Amino acid sequence: MDRDEAPSAAGGRRGGLIASLQGLLDSLLAIVQTRIELVASEYEEERERLRELVLYGMITLFFFGFGVVLLTLFVILLLWEPHGLLVVGGFAVAYLVAALIALVVLLTKARQRPRVFSATVAELRKDREQLKEPE
Repeated sequence: MDRDEAPSAAGGRRGGLIASLQGLLDSLLAIVQTRIELVASEYEEERERLRELVLYGMITLFFFGFGVVLLTLFVILLLWEPHGLLVVGGFAVAYLVAALIALVVLLTKARQRPRVFSATVAELRKDREQLKEPE
């Protein structure tokens, strides 16, 4: 009888090991699924934020540009008699300097953008720390 009991006990242990491995695999897959869902969510949020920024940026540029053109025309017409060409040249220089400053700011901002998927990376880092065995 001892022989009959031994295989069943070994089989029970084997079944327990397989069940444990399946449970571990299920947990790992759940973690991966959660992280993928987090990446997708962050991607959608970033895409929507960029779309909104572009829209408001275009609206701002349109109205600001229109206002600058009208203000320039107003000043040129106001000062045309005594110094018309100097006023036009002054506005041209001022606009070129403003464009160069804006270009420098744009390039600086483009290099300093926030990391995409930073929350996902942080969560994966936490997961790795939790899986490490204490030394």
